[in-house]
Amino acid sequence: MRITDGRWGMGDKKKTMRFSEIPGQEEIKKKLVQTVIDQRVSHAQLFFGPEGCGKLALAIAYAQFINCTNKQNLSQVDYANDELRLTNGLKIDSCGVCPSCIKYQKLAHPDLHFIYPVATTKKVPKKPQSKFFIDDWRKFLFNTNFQAGLQGWYEAIELENKQGIINAEDCNEIITTLSYKSYESDYKVMILWMVEKLFYSAAPKILKILEEPPEKTLFLLISEDPDQIIKTILSRTLLVKIPGAPVLQEGRTEEEAVHFESFRQWMRLCYSANIGKLIPFTSELARLGREKQKGFLTYSLKVIGLCASVNLRKQLPGGIEGDELKFIRDFSPFIRSENLSSFNDLFNAAIFHVERNAHAPTLFLDLSLKIVRLFNPNFVPLS
Repeated sequence: MRITDGRWGMGDKKKTMRFSEIPGQEEIKKKLVQTVIDQRVSHAQLFFGPEGCGKLALAIAYAQFINCTNKQNLSQVDYANDELRLTNGLKIDSCGVCPSCIKYQKLAHPDLHFIYPVATTKKVPKKPQSKFFIDDWRKFLFNTNFQAGLQGWYEAIELENKQGIINAEDCNEIITTLSYKSYESDYKVMILWMVEKLFYSAAPKILKILEEPPEKTLFLLISEDPDQIIKTILSRTLLVKIPGAPVLQEGRTEEEAVHFESFRQWMRLCYSANIGKLIPFTSELARLGREKQKGFLTYSLKVIGLCASVNLRKQLPGGIEGDELKFIRDFSPFIRSENLSSFNDLFNAAIFHVERNAHAPTLFLDLSLKIVRLFNPNFVPLS
């Protein structure tokens, strides 16, 4: 996939969301294709995995493949190769040129529906619903190359410090939308992005339709943290785990660049136990909105995981160069087997408390002092 100015690259002849346009995840693609070949498409599936693993892109490509009106003859499958191909050697995929595929490319197919976390904004000051943000959603996906992140979405719709949810109005919209017959496709597809943001009191509204949907209805739920999904929702889905490679995304975003600089400075201050500078530094972190704080802490966990791979598995991350790669190489010796779990526990606990509106200045200073002690167990802040 190549995108220019928020649109598909003008030099691309085929402008569709096809499996072949999504890098990696070959095993997942094979399994998804096999469900169509076997005519065993589960009506409610949960695609889950870390940010950047391509779960949303895979879900859209899967839906496009199912509804493609010009699929190859799937009865002529050659199972001799690692990849699923036809006996004539063609790789199994959606055609990319039929009317259905073209509409999927524009994210404007009448039988493709999206639900995602929203809240009130200047544009939508009351009773927000996903359908009021659909133009922003399409533009956001095109601009991010379908690597949608929650914080980036909130910034795209100018949510400021609010936290988006999938609300009761959107749950009613799901029921209403799916009560109609499909316009032109075999399947009606409802994609719920970041379903862990489903408001708990709204969840009962969609339990019945999720368990017993109308015929030829496909629910594709997308999540980064299934543990946060309401159990009654989780139990009604087929889980599809999308593995994430332990690397940062190539062509890092401006937000990732800011996170990197902040994390590098933070770790240097913690290692040197420079409390005089840590206090104002953590105060700056505390001034960020909750979602930005979570995004920064999540990024920090990702870098710690990369350092652990370098130190413990001797694996250099791909797609990283320059200052980032140098820092990871230099910092990795300090992420050891005896402290890795402590780092993970500290950062996960901090994310948990940020979500529950903990006092941010206290939280970040306390976290910093605990990191200082991981580097230097004998450190005493006051003498």
